[in-house]
Amino acid sequence: MKSYTHILLDHDGVLVDTEPLYFRATQSCVADLGVDLLLSEYLSLMAVGKNVWDLARQVGANDVEIKQARDRRNSLYRELLASEPIDIEGVVEVLTELAHRYRIAIVTTALPEDFELIHRNRTIVSKVDFVVTRDAYENSKPHPDPYLEALKRFGIGPEVALAVEDSQRGLSAAVAAGIDCAVVHNEFTATQDLSKATYQLERLGDLLPQILNRP
Repeated sequence: MKSYTHILLDHDGVLVDTEPLYFRATQSCVADLGVDLLLSEYLSLMAVGKNVWDLARQVGANDVEIKQARDRRNSLYRELLASEPIDIEGVVEVLTELAHRYRIAIVTTALPEDFELIHRNRTIVSKVDFVVTRDAYENSKPHPDPYLEALKRFGIGPEVALAVEDSQRGLSAAVAAGIDCAVVHNEFTATQDLSKATYQLERLGDLLPQILNRP
């Protein structure tokens, strides 16, 4: 069992249950452009980092229409974030325990304004050293850029870090950065290919006893 000193946590789907809301908002607004987006199709595109708005281009939507639809999606997503339950049971307790023994960062594709809205009345961020949001790197997951940025900020190599993800896209990003990755089961992304994970977990709380060898 490797001895890790740093934990790099994905955000959406690992710390908060936001992914279904993002899909709902996207599905609604891309439909305005003539695209009937199925969950299975969305997950396939998400897994490899492809853009759902390219589907709208294929049916004739132009750049102005797509930008307007994306802006509507972002607004609708923020409305859902403010009105729907997104907490995952046990997350704060796990982070509190981890913070006593490890350096921790959140590595996310979330926009800074979405992240701020989510955590306005939550204590998760107080448990970590820093957060890497979408404005901090060039290429999003599945590219390694987000994780490479986190390694750079900590001043460490990948061999002492463990990433925690819930999706194929995030797993691919961690693997591409040379980081071991534990995948937490998420019903929303369960159909994706997670076979490259170093560890498979049923819930975040299994991280300490099963991987980090703590009671």
